[in-house]
Amino acid sequence: MLKQVMVAALAAMVAACSSTPGLDSSSQVVRVADTLPLPDATEQNAGIVEYRLGPTDEIEIAVFNAPEMARKGQIDAAGNFLLPLIGSVQAGGKTPVELAALIADELRGRYIRDPQVSVNVIEARAHTVTVDGAVTKPGIYPISGPMTLQRAIATAAGLNKIADPDKVIIFRTIEGQKMAAMFDLNEIRSGRVEDPQVFGNDIVIVGESGVRRFLTEASGAPILSRFIPIF
Repeated sequence: MLKQVMVAALAAMVAACSSTPGLDSSSQVVRVADTLPLPDATEQNAGIVEYRLGPTDEIEIAVFNAPEMARKGQIDAAGNFLLPLIGSVQAGGKTPVELAALIADELRGRYIRDPQVSVNVIEARAHTVTVDGAVTKPGIYPISGPMTLQRAIATAAGLNKIADPDKVIIFRTIEGQKMAAMFDLNEIRSGRVEDPQVFGNDIVIVGESGVRRFLTEASGAPILSRFIPIF
């Protein structure tokens, strides 16, 4: 009888401390989906999404055999970037390759016969992903290239000790509507499920395991600092 009471008490404590998120299909705020469409204004090319520059991004521009044209700095709030000879160019909304082609067109013929231009992203500040919940270092992280769910979690230093890897949610805004889908990280790691793409402004939430949280918290409590016979 005593063992049954102890088992029931343990189960109640585990249930009380569990905060693993769930998705309610009846929610009026978030639309629940099995898979998430691409976010607004995002293009996909052969399965790889190219990063599009935005305000406050720091970039570096170089022109082959023209060191005087090299520039490093931030794209301004209007999406423009100032260069010698050609002045302000519209960088916002373009990929680095598209911006390099635009600059080459401006230089070609007037200043350089066959300009070879490169654009490198030093720090991507306009596009970020929020990683929260049961990860080691929750925070807002820049996206400087193709990003998947596994990479986003790795950027936050991985799962913490109380994480529930089969309860990972991505929140995304599609045409003004908030949407969400839940993923099982174990299935993704095993290769049985495709690692979903993560885009700028996505929010990734990793759920907590009630059992793991209970054991983690109990290990530091004086009253529970010893093994309890429950079977």
